[in-house]
Amino acid sequence: MVDGELEVVVVETTPADPARGWLPANVFDMRVGGCKVGGLNMRVGNTHNVVMYAGHIGYAVDEPYRRRHYAERACRLILPVAKAHGMDTVWIMCNPDNVASRITCERLGTTLVEIVPVPEDNDPYRHGDRESCRYRLDLA
Repeated sequence: MVDGELEVVVVETTPADPARGWLPANVFDMRVGGCKVGGLNMRVGNTHNVVMYAGHIGYAVDEPYRRRHYAERACRLILPVAKAHGMDTVWIMCNPDNVASRITCERLGTTLVEIVPVPEDNDPYRHGDRESCRYRLDLA
């Protein structure tokens, strides 16, 4: 999948792990001129945890490549993949203090539904997040 200079490439597909409550997922590299500039992942399907705290799409752009809208552009490139999997809505979560991610969500046309406390038994909590912005993007 290519958007001008930005290429998004599947580098890993992980199966569901029901015992851990994990959905199947795709891991992508963001590349410019063959150089990796970041990555993103997409969980396929819905669980309470994904819809409330983890989100379907996560992304990170390496420091030297930020402020070029790569996360937004990469998300746009993978939205047809979500549609192909039958997903009508995609949730993207971020820490309320993560201004860059919030701007990315706004540029994607998502709707901020709410900011929720993250439960202590949740992965984002273990990584230091105490609240999460829940952004919704309807694909239909």
